[in-house]
Amino acid sequence: MRLADAEATEAFGRRLAARLRPGDVVTLSGPLGAGKTSIARAVLSALGLEGEAPSPSFAIVQPYDVPEVTLPVLHVDLYRLDAADEVDELGLDEARMDSALLIEWPERAGDGAWPDALALLLSIEPDGARGLTVRVPPAWENRWPT
Repeated sequence: MRLADAEATEAFGRRLAARLRPGDVVTLSGPLGAGKTSIARAVLSALGLEGEAPSPSFAIVQPYDVPEVTLPVLHVDLYRLDAADEVDELGLDEARMDSALLIEWPERAGDGAWPDALALLLSIEPDGARGLTVRVPPAWENRWPT
C-alpha cells in the first residue's frame, strides 16, 4: 500500500481505529521518520483524543482510557529498551485484557513477540511517500482491509 502524504497516513490511522478492539495488538515498524507515531496519533484522535498525543519515547508506555478515548489504548514505544526481556516488566500482556496496544519498534521485544498482531511495516519512498506492508493475522482477516 502507498501512503502518498501526511493526510493519507492520518486517513489510514482513522480507518484502523474503526476496526480496533480490546485485546488487539498493532505493531508499527520502520525507520525513524517513517510515520509510526503519525499512524498511532491518528488512531488515538479517531478514538476521541483531543489534542496531540505525546510520543511515548521517554515514558515508553502512554496509556489512554475512557472517557479520554472510546477504547482503552496503550501507545508503546520500545525504542529505548536495551534487552527484549525488559518488555515483561511493562505489563503489556495484562493490559491487553481490556485495552488495545499500539507498539512502535516491536522488534526490540525479540522474535516471536505478538505473533497475532496486525503488523505494519512502513518505509520511506524516494519521492517522500510512505510504503506500507501489512501482515494480517487470522484474528484480523474479517476486519481487513481498512
